[in-house]
Amino acid sequence: MSTAFVPDPVKPPVSFAAFESIDIRLGTIAAVEAVAGSKKLIKLTVSFGDHTRRILAGMNEERANLAELVGVQTLFVVNLEPKRMAGEISEGMLLDVGSSDGLVPALTIPKRRLPDGTRAG
Repeated sequence: MSTAFVPDPVKPPVSFAAFESIDIRLGTIAAVEAVAGSKKLIKLTVSFGDHTRRILAGMNEERANLAELVGVQTLFVVNLEPKRMAGEISEGMLLDVGSSDGLVPALTIPKRRLPDGTRAG
Protein backbone atom coordinates (compact mmCIF):
# COMPACT_ATOMS: atom_id res chain seq x y z
CA MET A 1 0.00 0.00 0.00
CA SER A 2 1.45 3.39 -1.01
CA THR A 3 1.06 6.60 0.92
CA ALA A 4 -0.82 9.40 -0.83
CA PHE A 5 1.21 12.46 -1.72
CA VAL A 6 0.66 15.43 0.57
CA PRO A 7 1.97 18.78 -0.74
CA ASP A 8 4.19 20.91 1.48
CA PRO A 9 2.68 24.15 2.75
CA VAL A 10 2.84 27.12 0.37
CA LYS A 11 5.93 29.27 0.92
CA PRO A 12 5.59 32.84 2.25
CA PRO A 13 4.51 35.50 -0.27
CA VAL A 14 7.07 37.35 -2.36
CA SER A 15 6.60 40.65 -4.11
CA PHE A 16 5.71 40.72 -7.78
CA ALA A 17 8.96 42.62 -8.38
CA ALA A 18 10.95 39.79 -6.77
CA PHE A 19 9.25 37.26 -9.03
CA GLU A 20 9.83 39.41 -12.11
CA SER A 21 13.56 39.50 -11.33
CA ILE A 22 13.82 35.76 -12.10
CA ASP A 23 14.54 35.19 -15.80
CA ILE A 24 13.00 31.86 -16.85
CA ARG A 25 13.51 30.91 -20.48
CA LEU A 26 12.81 28.06 -22.82
CA GLY A 27 15.89 26.28 -24.10
CA THR A 28 16.65 23.20 -26.18
CA ILE A 29 19.10 20.65 -24.81
CA ALA A 30 21.74 20.24 -27.53
CA ALA A 31 24.15 17.87 -25.74
CA VAL A 32 24.41 15.87 -22.51
CA GLU A 33 27.64 14.72 -20.83
CA ALA A 34 28.46 13.03 -17.54
CA VAL A 35 30.42 15.15 -15.07
CA ALA A 36 33.63 13.36 -14.14
CA GLY A 37 33.81 12.45 -10.48
CA SER A 38 30.09 12.97 -9.82
CA LYS A 39 27.38 10.31 -9.50
CA LYS A 40 24.50 12.77 -9.85
CA LEU A 41 25.60 15.68 -12.04
CA ILE A 42 25.31 15.91 -15.79
CA LYS A 43 26.38 18.81 -18.01
CA LEU A 44 23.78 20.09 -20.45
CA THR A 45 24.64 22.28 -23.40
CA VAL A 46 21.50 24.35 -23.91
CA SER A 47 20.55 26.60 -26.83
CA PHE A 48 18.70 29.80 -25.98
CA GLY A 49 18.47 31.00 -29.57
CA ASP A 50 21.08 33.76 -29.48
CA HIS A 51 23.57 31.86 -27.27
CA THR A 52 24.30 28.53 -25.60
CA ARG A 53 25.08 27.79 -21.96
CA ARG A 54 26.47 24.96 -19.88
CA ILE A 55 24.01 24.03 -17.16
CA LEU A 56 24.64 21.35 -14.57
CA ALA A 57 21.74 19.25 -13.32
CA GLY A 58 21.65 16.54 -10.67
CA MET A 59 19.69 14.04 -12.74
CA ASN A 60 22.24 11.39 -13.73
CA GLU A 61 20.61 8.71 -11.56
CA GLU A 62 17.05 9.62 -12.64
CA ARG A 63 17.18 8.47 -16.25
CA ALA A 64 18.27 5.24 -17.88
CA ASN A 65 19.17 6.94 -21.18
CA LEU A 66 20.45 10.50 -20.89
CA ALA A 67 20.72 10.77 -24.69
CA GLU A 68 16.89 10.99 -24.75
CA LEU A 69 17.23 14.52 -23.38
CA VAL A 70 18.92 15.79 -26.57
CA GLY A 71 16.46 17.90 -28.54
CA VAL A 72 14.07 18.41 -25.61
CA GLN A 73 12.79 21.92 -24.92
CA THR A 74 12.30 22.79 -21.26
CA LEU A 75 12.54 25.70 -18.82
CA PHE A 76 15.71 27.11 -17.25
CA VAL A 77 16.55 29.97 -14.89
CA VAL A 78 19.19 31.94 -16.80
CA ASN A 79 20.04 34.85 -14.52
CA LEU A 80 21.51 33.01 -11.52
CA GLU A 81 25.11 33.72 -10.62
CA PRO A 82 27.42 31.05 -12.09
CA LYS A 83 28.02 28.21 -9.62
CA ARG A 84 30.97 25.82 -9.42
CA MET A 85 30.03 22.18 -8.79
CA ALA A 86 32.33 19.16 -9.10
CA GLY A 87 34.96 21.30 -10.83
CA GLU A 88 32.53 22.59 -13.49
CA ILE A 89 30.69 25.92 -13.79
CA SER A 90 26.91 25.95 -14.16
CA GLU A 91 25.46 28.98 -15.97
CA GLY A 92 21.84 28.51 -14.94
CA MET A 93 19.38 26.03 -13.46
CA LEU A 94 17.07 23.46 -15.01
CA LEU A 95 13.51 23.71 -13.70
CA ASP A 96 11.77 20.43 -13.03
CA VAL A 97 8.73 19.32 -11.09
CA GLY A 98 8.89 16.85 -8.21
CA SER A 99 12.52 16.80 -7.09
CA SER A 100 11.91 19.15 -4.14
CA ASP A 101 9.25 16.71 -2.92
CA GLY A 102 11.42 13.62 -3.25
CA LEU A 103 9.59 12.43 -6.38
CA VAL A 104 11.18 11.33 -9.63
CA PRO A 105 11.29 14.68 -11.43
CA ALA A 106 9.45 15.54 -14.62
CA LEU A 107 10.64 18.22 -17.01
CA THR A 108 8.39 21.16 -17.86
CA ILE A 109 7.89 20.63 -21.60
CA PRO A 110 5.74 23.00 -23.69
CA LYS A 111 2.73 21.59 -25.54
CA ARG A 112 4.17 22.98 -28.78
CA ARG A 113 7.63 24.10 -29.83
CA LEU A 114 8.42 27.77 -29.35
CA PRO A 115 11.57 29.69 -30.21
CA ASP A 116 14.52 29.05 -27.89
CA GLY A 117 14.96 31.97 -25.52
CA THR A 118 11.21 32.57 -25.12
CA ARG A 119 10.54 33.97 -21.63
CA ALA A 120 8.18 32.33 -19.14
CA GLY A 121 5.86 34.34 -16.94
